Amino acid sequence: MRPIPLGAKGTFTLRVTPAHLANQFKDAMLPPVFATPMMITAMENAALNAIRGYLDPGESAVGTAVDVHHLAATPVGHEVTAEAEVTRVDGRRVAFNVKARDEKEEIGRGTHERMVIDVRRLGERLSA
Repeated sequence: MRPIPLGAKGTFTLRVTPAHLANQFKDAMLPPVFATPMMITAMENAALNAIRGYLDPGESAVGTAVDVHHLAATPVGHEVTAEAEVTRVDGRRVAFNVKARDEKEEIGRGTHERMVIDVRRLGERLSA
């Protein structure tokens, strides 16, 4: 892993499909709006994209903490863009501010942490 600078940024964009909706993904009684776990997935992908260029071959980063607020509902068909910015690096642990917005407004905001890992070593550990 090369040094990750504070302020490094990444984004991730998706178009909301029926598979991303709370009433499909979690509970049929919920309204047909973008599900919170899917918003978190977009935020995590933005965070990984922020640091991807600093990872060595065979490295990735896994999520270790999420603290976000889902602020507004997004219907199917809208585009959601998540953004992440590195706020702290402590060894292999990286912290981010994250936010997401749809075509109309900010829909989520919070913090996220990831840990840089050696994919092969983790695989060996899991198979032991």
